Amino acid sequence: MTTALITGSTAGIGAAFARRLAADGHNLVLVARDTRRLREQATELHDRHGIEAEVLTADLAEDEGIEAVAARLGDRKNPVDLLVNNAGFGNKGRFLDVSMADELRMLKVHCEAVLRLTSAATEAMRERGRGGVINVASVAAFVPRGTYGASKAWVVQFTQGVARDLAGSGVRLMALCPGFVRTEFHDRAGMGTDNIPNWLWLDADKLVAAALGDLARGKTLSVPDPRYKALMGAVKLVPRGMLGGITSKTGRKYGPQ
Repeated sequence: MTTALITGSTAGIGAAFARRLAADGHNLVLVARDTRRLREQATELHDRHGIEAEVLTADLAEDEGIEAVAARLGDRKNPVDLLVNNAGFGNKGRFLDVSMADELRMLKVHCEAVLRLTSAATEAMRERGRGGVINVASVAAFVPRGTYGASKAWVVQFTQGVARDLAGSGVRLMALCPGFVRTEFHDRAGMGTDNIPNWLWLDADKLVAAALGDLARGKTLSVPDPRYKALMGAVKLVPRGMLGGITSKTGRKYGPQ
């Protein structure tokens, strides 16, 4: 049985990955900050699917947390075959309204943790000649929209660059770019969602199924829904200056700043 490590596993997209991978027979390493929720999740997945679910409590906004997860990814005796870098959050407010401490915390989780964990995982995977990494980004990566979008744009560029560098090694990397997904994300950030049109919402379980299919097909970028594929196609046709004005208005209304 192969093993998958998922950061931010207790809610939203991370929990959907855990459910799907456990159902497919993968053992899991579940990573999040809340030990109680992790243990409850591990017990449920073990009882339902008969897999082994290891719990690793870590805050990826802290060096100690990143180092603990990196050490687990580098364990050659208990190898991890799939890494899902899913942990992340949004800050509510325009630039300069959000504290610098919160901005740096976001970059720590979205960029530094992704860099260090991807490095730890792929080094071990390249030695074995197989493995996969899914780095969860966002469609916000493709529009000019503040620190959140910039951090997710970094995830996309980084992931596709590493995928090229490791081509032929047996290690696959893919950036996953969802749109609005019904999770705890917006509630945790204190963002209202009442004005978001229903047709923009995605189901986390369907998103994960599409993402895993894209990884199996060797894609390095996954926008896993026809609606968002069409929207991203339209974005390419809009002049950059105009796009900035549009996303500024919609970002304050719907998403992270």
